[in-house]
Amino acid sequence: MTGSNAPTNVQTVLNEHPFSGYQWVIFTLCFLIVLLDGFDTAAIGYIAPSLIAEWGVAKADLGPVLSAALFGLAGGAMSSGPLADRFGRKAVLVTSVLVFAIACLISGYAHDLHSLTAWRFVTGLGLGAAMPNAVTMMSEYCPDSRRSTITNAMFCGFPLGAAFGGFLAAWMIPHLGWRSVLHLGGIAPLVLVVLLVWLLPESVRYMVAKGYSADRIRKPLTRIAGAAVQHVQQFVMTENKVDVQGRSGIGVVLSKQYGVGTIMLWIAYFMGLVIFYALINWMPVLFKETGLDPKVATLVAALFPLGGVGAVFFGWLMDRFNADRIIAVGYVLTAASIWWIGQASANLGWLVASVFVAGTLMNTAQSSMPALAAAFYPTSGRATGVAWMLGVGRFGGIAGSFLVAELASRSLSFSQIFTVVAIPGLIAAAALVAKQATAPRLVMKKATTPKPAA
Repeated sequence: MTGSNAPTNVQTVLNEHPFSGYQWVIFTLCFLIVLLDGFDTAAIGYIAPSLIAEWGVAKADLGPVLSAALFGLAGGAMSSGPLADRFGRKAVLVTSVLVFAIACLISGYAHDLHSLTAWRFVTGLGLGAAMPNAVTMMSEYCPDSRRSTITNAMFCGFPLGAAFGGFLAAWMIPHLGWRSVLHLGGIAPLVLVVLLVWLLPESVRYMVAKGYSADRIRKPLTRIAGAAVQHVQQFVMTENKVDVQGRSGIGVVLSKQYGVGTIMLWIAYFMGLVIFYALINWMPVLFKETGLDPKVATLVAALFPLGGVGAVFFGWLMDRFNADRIIAVGYVLTAASIWWIGQASANLGWLVASVFVAGTLMNTAQSSMPALAAAFYPTSGRATGVAWMLGVGRFGGIAGSFLVAELASRSLSFSQIFTVVAIPGLIAAAALVAKQATAPRLVMKKATTPKPAA
């Protein structure tokens, strides 16, 4: 058969065809990656009260073990982005899921804080590498008109994993012990690794950018567009971004064209994770100290990440309006709702409602950030840009874990702690307003030179 000599733009193929069953397979695999990422990340917070009881440690002693995975998350994210921009999204994804699966499984056999801390760090390396590359992979298989909606829906796996992890932990810990939570967090991703190797393709945009053969690019595209691409002999790609060709992923992210926006993304995500990890790690303990039964405290705290499903609605708004402003409003409302949690401790009904509302707003805003970053950068720097935002943000998670411990050591009241934790939401909103103000000078409608893949 004779092939078509006319070059075909891979993004045009994605834009002009319905979202296919094959793309839903990719969506499901990426969703499961971040679902298990959320479960394993939050697991340590849910087992913290059991560690205090079984090992006889003080709350302050849990600071290192609660933050160990976050140090690993930062390192894993910041190293995986450049690796994925160089060696491919799939290889880094499979390796990272395998790492956090094995490390989480082994951490369930730890018998002291030192060994648990070490294995939580290794777990974090895998977790940190997996999430940004799942976001990048999904983003690069989406049509432009639905990218934020679909990517946000996929990223909802993270808060859902964290939330259902809490519900599972509330049942598993009394019946099977706290170690069972970590064992489950290791076995499930091992099964997922097999599915990833078998079913997950490489990103078509990455393959075009790296000059892969037309045959390799055509294989996944045929499952999306069928006969429309069966005989295409040349695939190309254009970018509606500032031209920074010839630079590495790191060079793109830190270039003068993208540098200001990069820093604002870092600040916003950092502040959001200060809030998220301060609350996800410490709410069960803080609620227990107000007089709640430990099981009830865990269940109420689990409502916080469950609210992240609202990110799908934010994604829909981001595809139609100014994404920076949409998320900034979300952070402002987050700050107000977290302050309200501190006022609701005397009434269980109000506490439940305020935690759910705060979780919906917080996780909706935070879960929308990876899609915002993925849309901001060109393909040559997308994995690095998303990964570095997530990596720098993890230091916010570390700060949040220690923040509540420090506030508690200073004998601040329940309401005062939540007032302080609300402030980073306002800072995150300000950073996105600043990013949006510079965006017209940074992102321009300029196509890259078409790059033949054959």
